[in-house]
Amino acid sequence: MDDCPICAKHRGEGPLQGRLIGRWDGLWVYHALPGEDGLAALGYLFIETDRHAPHLEDLTEEEASALGRLRTRLARALRDTLAAENVFSGVVGRGVQHFHEHLFVRHPGTPDDVPWHQSDEAAPRADEAAVADLAARLARAIGA
Repeated sequence: MDDCPICAKHRGEGPLQGRLIGRWDGLWVYHALPGEDGLAALGYLFIETDRHAPHLEDLTEEEASALGRLRTRLARALRDTLAAENVFSGVVGRGVQHFHEHLFVRHPGTPDDVPWHQSDEAAPRADEAAVADLAARLARAIGA
C-alpha cells in the first residue's frame, strides 16, 4: 500500500525507521532506534508482516503460525541475551493500519511498582552502537 508507513519502511522509505534484525517467514523484525535524545529502550522490538494486513484478524493462518513461532523464539533470545525478567508483547493497530506487534523487556532491577506495560520506560537506555550489537546477537540467536 503506497500510503502505509510500515509498507514504506519495508521499501526503505518514509518516516518510520528501525534497526533491522531480520526477516523470517514473511515477518520483519526491527529494534527501535534511539530517539531525539540519542537513546533507545534496550530490547524494544517490532514484528511486522511483510504483506499489508491491517489487523491481527487479517492475518492468514500461515502468518499467524509464523508469528507465534517467531515471537516465542525472540522472547527466548531476549531473555537469554539480556537476562530479562519477562518479555511482554502487545499488538497495536490503531495508529498505523498495518499489523505490527511490540515486544519489550522487563530488565532485572526494574522497580516492582512499574506496571508491566511501562517496563520499556524503565529499561536501560542504549545508543546506536548498543542497539546494533544487540540486533546482531538476536539475529544470530534466531538463526539469521
